[in-house]
Amino acid sequence: MHRRAFFKAAGLATIAGAVGTTLISGSASADPRATMFRTWVPEIFEPIPDAPEHSPAIVIGSGFGAAVTALRLAQAGVVNTVLERGSRWPNDPWREIFTGDDLPDGRGFWHRTTFTGVTKVPMSFGRFGGVLDVTEYPGIDVWRAAAVGGGSVVFTGAMVAPERRLFDQVFGGVVDFGELERVYYPRVRQMLRLDPMPADIYNSAPFAHSRAWDDQVRAAGYQPVPNDSIFTWDVLRGELSGASRPSATVARSNLGNSNGAKFDLNQNYLRFAAETGKSQVYPGHRVDSIAQEPGGKFVVTVTKLAPTGQVLGTRTLTCDKLFLGAGSVGTSELLVRAQATGTLPDLNEHIGDGFGTNGDVVLARGASSLSGSGQGVPSASRIYDESGTPLTLENWYIPGIPFETGALASLGMVLDPARARFAYHRGADSVGLNWSRGAQNAVVDAARAVDRRIAERAGALAEYGALGYDANAEFTAHPLGGAVLGKATDAYGRVHGHRGLYVMDGAAIPGSTATVNPSLTITALAERNIEAILRD
Repeated sequence: MHRRAFFKAAGLATIAGAVGTTLISGSASADPRATMFRTWVPEIFEPIPDAPEHSPAIVIGSGFGAAVTALRLAQAGVVNTVLERGSRWPNDPWREIFTGDDLPDGRGFWHRTTFTGVTKVPMSFGRFGGVLDVTEYPGIDVWRAAAVGGGSVVFTGAMVAPERRLFDQVFGGVVDFGELERVYYPRVRQMLRLDPMPADIYNSAPFAHSRAWDDQVRAAGYQPVPNDSIFTWDVLRGELSGASRPSATVARSNLGNSNGAKFDLNQNYLRFAAETGKSQVYPGHRVDSIAQEPGGKFVVTVTKLAPTGQVLGTRTLTCDKLFLGAGSVGTSELLVRAQATGTLPDLNEHIGDGFGTNGDVVLARGASSLSGSGQGVPSASRIYDESGTPLTLENWYIPGIPFETGALASLGMVLDPARARFAYHRGADSVGLNWSRGAQNAVVDAARAVDRRIAERAGALAEYGALGYDANAEFTAHPLGGAVLGKATDAYGRVHGHRGLYVMDGAAIPGSTATVNPSLTITALAERNIEAILRD
């Protein structure tokens, strides 16, 4: 079949499958979904304990920065409470704990019923408290986690340090890159057991796309650089040998890996924190607002949620120290609302500033042969290009398509200077964001130019831009900024104007981690910052 006709037919089949998923998932009522998901994943329906009324420290969120904070506080003897809106999902080598993004159900998304991903194929499903929150703003959709473990549950596992000169360009001297390189990047690599993809995995059938991608970039004059990854390679070997239900080898990543193939934060930082006896995570606890009393105590208003979205209650908690780790969007929303409503009146003028997308753009080019390309998830390699705007292209799988495409995907991360500001809308009591279409078009153009040059030099068989997949750039999976180091906070995350309040996550980063995935830098900065905070 001609490839364009094939894509059209296959796309219609995918849409039909999505409609079928809607019927399976049930209607808008909660009972059919609750019964189905309770059968599949009973653990998330266990009674949710109440967080204590007062804690010496509260950590909001449970992603990379929050998990580091919880562990290091606990090791220092500081009892802390971790509040997470999402569920605590288990792992199992044989059950399908999480759904896939080819034909997703409600386990995949945080209380929404539709989703259009990078394939531009609309999906429908029943509403439920799934793991990925897609927050829609004018000009950009932001993908962020809603689960215990935060972004470590829903990312593709690449953890890469930027080049010093690009890091310094972004951070402007506020953070010493040499200190990160000597102390904190190595600490995180050891904690998360980061290493590149082994040869036996790289040479297996699911990673034919990785080998083809590398062949093409070499033909175009680049030398691919291996990516450090958080994946546990023995779990992937188990998938390949039949000792586990396939997950990371069959395009399962954006919505979770059921068998624990990703060495996520539940398996390291959060587990170690709990083992101290001084830190506990409370799932189903959505933080709605924060305030500080005149005496210095912090007040945190929390809504307790069942996985179905049912409100189980609203409470007011207090703490002596408050650590924000809810991600760029979550942390920025809390601070911007608190400033606007007067519950944190002494925040400075930089609150809400510095949001960026890390220059994210997804691309696809044709393969150079008609052989199958596989759907292995971990990213094997990347290239760096500065022929124009500096950028990285990273080998990626094709999410959301349950058939062979003959395409090679890349995640582009462009050194993009564009920034936006979170703003409070009093009538709706909401925090909004506007992202520049012109800035996004510049990111797309820069990444597409490099990808097309590779395709031309490597003799790719098809032009994927004509098929609607190439450069679907209306999203970011790497939101950064909103409470930036050295502006809204000091150089270590202490929020100006409110002693005892700290930003420990991607909100502290000025919109970019200099053409690489943010997770390693977020984690290393959290290690650096909490060490300084505890020392003082």
